[in-house]
Amino acid sequence: MKFIIGIGGVTNGGKTTLTNRLLKTLPNCCVVHQDDFFKKPDQIEVGEDGFRQWDVITALDMEAMVNTVKGWQENPVKFARSHGVSLSPEAEEAGSEEKGIHILIVEGFLIYNYKPLIDVYDKCFYISIPYEECKRRRSTRTYTVPDPAGLFDGHVWPMYLKHRKEMEDNCDRIEYLDGMTSKEEIYNKVYETINNSLLNSL
Repeated sequence: MKFIIGIGGVTNGGKTTLTNRLLKTLPNCCVVHQDDFFKKPDQIEVGEDGFRQWDVITALDMEAMVNTVKGWQENPVKFARSHGVSLSPEAEEAGSEEKGIHILIVEGFLIYNYKPLIDVYDKCFYISIPYEECKRRRSTRTYTVPDPAGLFDGHVWPMYLKHRKEMEDNCDRIEYLDGMTSKEEIYNKVYETINNSLLNSL
């Protein structure tokens, strides 16, 4: 059985923290990080706001991302092995997805804003945090390409609001999570929801 989980959310909302916890506890679990599909800095356009447009879908090679997800769908065992994920003995023996559960987490900030991806999710989660907290967390992070002055207010947050509205219009199956609650609480809630869904699907 194959099961795909979307973990979306605002920048610095706690997506990666949650994903890493789930990876350790869910069986035969792989991940596709949207951040791995950013184009090179010189391919990122400068917008009317004067900033390089990192926080839009065109900054990402979404076709390659979809193909990666398809690669997992076609052969989760092979995908897991090539990504260094250890499988349960049951899954290893089967050598195909016929036995056991195979889980893929798709994690990123715009995973519900690209039509070809929306239909693949069995479960959709989205973490949000308020403006002030998001700005505070963002200021403590170090990026490969550092944030220029004014980027958060001039580009990051306005794009988040725009894409969030778009996402809400596109996908009505999202379970929203409050990123201000403890990491433990968020993890427990998501883990329980996934477990219940898996049990119901068996």
